[in-house]
Amino acid sequence: MTFAPPAGAIVAISSYVMRGKIGNRAIVFALESLGYNIWSVPTVVLPWHPGHWRATRLQFEGEAFANALRELGESRWRGEVCGVISGYLANAAQAEAIAELVENLRAESPGLIYLCDPVIGDEGGLYVGEDTARAIRDRLLPLADIATPNRFELSWLANRALADNTAMIDAALALGPAEVVVTSAQSMLKEGVATLFVDRRQALLAEHQRVENPPNGLGDLFSALFLAARLAGAPPGEALEKSTASVFETLTRAVREGSDELMPEKDAHSLRAPFAKVGLRQLMHPSRRRKRN
Repeated sequence: MTFAPPAGAIVAISSYVMRGKIGNRAIVFALESLGYNIWSVPTVVLPWHPGHWRATRLQFEGEAFANALRELGESRWRGEVCGVISGYLANAAQAEAIAELVENLRAESPGLIYLCDPVIGDEGGLYVGEDTARAIRDRLLPLADIATPNRFELSWLANRALADNTAMIDAALALGPAEVVVTSAQSMLKEGVATLFVDRRQALLAEHQRVENPPNGLGDLFSALFLAARLAGAPPGEALEKSTASVFETLTRAVREGSDELMPEKDAHSLRAPFAKVGLRQLMHPSRRRKRN
């Protein structure tokens, strides 16, 4: 089933690169390809992903970032906004500015959906300052309707080890947002990759085969697609399945062509109607575990 985007705008807040499709470059392209009007807010500007080569950071000084977001939240167009998505932050102060923006916009539009992608680290550890990670945990997650951490991020934010999907489900439920999607869950497929959705009623796992040497930006792309699907009224299971399939299809093409970046501009059809198939399973939810006991 196809879900049409609602009228309204999405504020997209993340890093911006001059070359490549990560951070807001991936988010904005995906959302605009799906028909959304985007207000794009860079948190930092770099020539490319720092993993490629040295990358000079262009940063906002003093109160400039907070003032710009305050102006957005107080503008005469603020009623247009139906969603907010935030990703990589350059410093802890940006979390407070984003929180104030969400609060101001919700005063005008109580139904606004906020997705927080807590981009703080991966298996190698934190790659933002601990004060920034704490600010995301303490200020942004309590406001979020949806969070999309990877497995490391969920473990750090929940302050617990995550040995398996059962532990991830419990941690996701304790995190705060009504919907949590873990983008590097434990797959039940041999050499598989899994994305886990958890809310108060169900736990769903989307799986596909692992693709080696993936470019960066998969989490940014997934978060944008999942938010778009939920804003358009897709049920969680369908939003999870379609978003995962779109990312898998885009990833597969980039790797097949030997690209060091995602190429969604060549795969806009994959964002709208992917052909790739992913497996979807229902896992045991704590509410069902309690009933059995």
